[in-house]
Amino acid sequence: MRKTLIAATFVILPLFAAACGSDTDSAPALTEADLSKSLQEKGLQDPAFADCAAKLYIGEGISQDGLRTMVSDEFDTRMADPETLGMSQEDADKARAATNKIVTECLGKAQ
Repeated sequence: MRKTLIAATFVILPLFAAACGSDTDSAPALTEADLSKSLQEKGLQDPAFADCAAKLYIGEGISQDGLRTMVSDEFDTRMADPETLGMSQEDADKARAATNKIVTECLGKAQ
């Protein structure tokens, strides 16, 4: 369980490190499935955990711009503060809230 928690922390928190550089007006809306897939591609190996995490991020109401920041390939995995990495204050607060919930609500599903 400890390894899963550590791995989840290293995968989830860095998602905030991306800079949003795409044209969001013409891009299709990101879904839970898109976010879950991105989490898995970035190293979250348990699909159930990735699905749970994606559901919580979407459920917090993060904007499409914020979600695009999270799935961007241009993130630095050593950084974890969403606000300093291109997210609005509102999205950063929502992402932090979701991350806190992920540790408590999703970790049990990953085992």
